Amino acid sequence: MSTAFSADIRRPWVSSRWIVQVSMLGLAFLLPFLTWQQAAGGAVLALLFNRFALPHLDLDLRGALISSTAAPATEDGLPSGIVLYPVSVLLLILIYRHHLEVAAGAWAITALGDGAAGVAGERLGGRSLPWNPQKTWAGFLAFGLAGATGAGVLALWVNPTLPTGKVWPISVLGALLGAAVESAPIGLDDNLTVPLVCGGFMFCAWLTTRSALDSNLPYLGRRLVLAAAVNLMFAWIALKLRTASRSGAILGFFLGGLVYLGYGWKSFLLLFAFFLLGSLATRLGYARKAARGLAERRGGARSWREALANVGPAAFFAVLVITTHQEHAFLTALIAAFAEAAGDTVSSEIGQWLSSRTYLITTFRAVPVGENGGVSLAGTAAGLGASALIVILGWTLGLTTVSGGALALAAAIAGNLFDSLLGATLERPGLVTNGTVNFAGTALAGALALAFTLR
Repeated sequence: MSTAFSADIRRPWVSSRWIVQVSMLGLAFLLPFLTWQQAAGGAVLALLFNRFALPHLDLDLRGALISSTAAPATEDGLPSGIVLYPVSVLLLILIYRHHLEVAAGAWAITALGDGAAGVAGERLGGRSLPWNPQKTWAGFLAFGLAGATGAGVLALWVNPTLPTGKVWPISVLGALLGAAVESAPIGLDDNLTVPLVCGGFMFCAWLTTRSALDSNLPYLGRRLVLAAAVNLMFAWIALKLRTASRSGAILGFFLGGLVYLGYGWKSFLLLFAFFLLGSLATRLGYARKAARGLAERRGGARSWREALANVGPAAFFAVLVITTHQEHAFLTALIAAFAEAAGDTVSSEIGQWLSSRTYLITTFRAVPVGENGGVSLAGTAAGLGASALIVILGWTLGLTTVSGGALALAAAIAGNLFDSLLGATLERPGLVTNGTVNFAGTALAGALALAFTLR
């Protein structure tokens, strides 16, 4: 018997780390018998146990089966994912305290899917994912299968009145989204990213109804034809003007089509306004920015990454405009997402053109122009103006009310601040890419506008 084979026999199928994670999932089965305050208290107790008791137990918690990243450890040597896991559970309970089936579903996807992906990826191997060579298709599919099963079972356990015909499609889509987030090559611990992303998606998916879609069907046929024609034309123009790369134009065509379906030419006009503002800001002072080494690559042409980061969340909200009875809330979220994207793009480009000094948002220490997380007076003012223009346009088109517009603008500002904070704390050390930061900013702006509008 070879040494390698013997080592494989001795290696456990599941790590102690995964056992700890799954054990906490038992609390989710108590959710029907607890108030949300009691459930939150249980999550706090689990956090305290993981943080202060686990380091003193004879357990190997360094296994890679639960975490996709080399996350930092605490001073006790405890992997950060062990601490972030109960923190995420607590956040899920607090955010979805009136919809604990959502919290339970996202919780199950995190606990079961991630561990199953690690076991399958290590034991079965196979072809690597095209976007992350360190992950395999076997692990991706195992994540989806285990996560979907757990999410469906727990959602029905917490709320037996849910229609099973809707539970399982949402659970499968949520688990596949979680698998995509877990396998993304970013430096954030997936014990934080997976539950928050899956929770937000599943909450929105539960709002969709067949009656809402049926009421919009008379308009969608014509919109679909116009969406294809208009976006094909703009994709061609963007390629000719070199404001978008080929990949950016292709993905922009599909995302723009979804935005058009949301509210016809009015919602698409918001996308066009963002595109126009961003392109103009990129071109302004391009020679000076190029001399400083700060100009956008490819002459400012946006790739699929920029298209997904800046338009992806708005396209998601546009789909929900026509598939839910919360049209006003999702239109406000769509406006907030585009306002944040416009503010972020314009503030960066104008700041790099006009400012001679920027300040790190976390410490207000002077940093070179173009530094991630750096802000300037000129850039901030320009970004605020761009966000306000998008919101005013949305209000002028009748997509929101005055109060909704004010809420969208506030959410956009919060998203821009969050973008800068991520740039200073995560992008500077190389834990995440600029595309990830931009996506987080636009998604947060839309989510905040949605949450407060629904209230």
